[in-house]
Amino acid sequence: MKKVALLVGLAASLGFNNAQAVDLTWSGDVRYRYQTEKTDDGNSATTDISRNRHRGRLRLGANAWINEELSAGVQLATDDMSSTQYWATNETTSRNQTFGNTFHASPVFLNEYFIDYHPAMLSGDVNIILGKRAVASTLIVVNDLVWDSDLTFEGATLQYGKDAAGKEKDGLSAIVGYYPLNEVNGAAPIPSATGTAGRYNDAYLFATQASYKGEVSDINYQVGAAYYDYVNFDYNGMVLKAANNYSGKDFNIVELFGKVGGQITDTLPWQINGQYAFNTAKNDGVRYTLIDENNRTSYLVEAKIGDAKQVGQWFTSAEYAYIEQDAVTGFTDSDRHRGQQVNLKGIKIGAAYHLVQNMTLGLNYFRFKNIIGNTLPTSQILWVDATVKF
Repeated sequence: MKKVALLVGLAASLGFNNAQAVDLTWSGDVRYRYQTEKTDDGNSATTDISRNRHRGRLRLGANAWINEELSAGVQLATDDMSSTQYWATNETTSRNQTFGNTFHASPVFLNEYFIDYHPAMLSGDVNIILGKRAVASTLIVVNDLVWDSDLTFEGATLQYGKDAAGKEKDGLSAIVGYYPLNEVNGAAPIPSATGTAGRYNDAYLFATQASYKGEVSDINYQVGAAYYDYVNFDYNGMVLKAANNYSGKDFNIVELFGKVGGQITDTLPWQINGQYAFNTAKNDGVRYTLIDENNRTSYLVEAKIGDAKQVGQWFTSAEYAYIEQDAVTGFTDSDRHRGQQVNLKGIKIGAAYHLVQNMTLGLNYFRFKNIIGNTLPTSQILWVDATVKF
């Protein structure tokens, strides 16, 4: 961690005479991606849908360790440019930008900004996080069945068992969080449980999780469960993806997750991840009339070998995902099935090689199709990535 004397001088010049030196750590990554996509409906009389594009992503952040009880962070990132109104972009789960804007400068947005208070009297085991922070640092995440890895959660989080970097310690971890989703600001009322017009409250997400992390005979493991309650999520103005419409639907998702791993050799680890998510919300015949109670289940299984952390190392992975229409929301991974996100099943195969210090080359292949549909179009996606971390 680097002492940044410039911050002290700046604070003094602004009149903050009691300013103290702050330990500041910078980090970031730049990724270049070639992405090719093809959808085949199995009908030789029709034309397949295909797309080829070049994409980029930048993330640059700084974490400040202010004292033993207080830290904070901020991160800038690129974002999806499919909308001319940046605040109304139709994809909340991507930080990629597609090249082809006739060389215009790329806009950058605040991706994270948070306060982390960890009281010394609780031995650093408790974090109170206020603001906007990456999902993997906010919640306990083993893969992207429920939450896309690019999400940054907004709100208040109480953590037990995570360190200040957002990683789970050995033993018990527990999370409780409140996250505003949409501020209605006087929108029209919706039917109440009695069928009459009721007050239309703001939408928010309440999340709670618990897990245990340990090791037995050189095998490390983590198991846990979570509950996610979406409140007033059926507001039709919710901006997630243009194709999503949550009118008449509710989501109260129970998630079970776990992972187990070990070492094949000293430099070659292995790991197996699993997730199961089920939407317990039901069709009540009044407000939530569009929930399909026969399509509320999802699961994901992944196996990985290697980690590509050092030059010359590699990793490979394979996963199978099955997500029914009303199992999870549009906050799940947005890359499967050309962004369809739900009502899909298929595989993802990945590999990466650490070419030179801090630079990896990667390949990912997706093959998915619909679970329900008059036709079963199969989509194939290939990524070729070059990523530099610093």
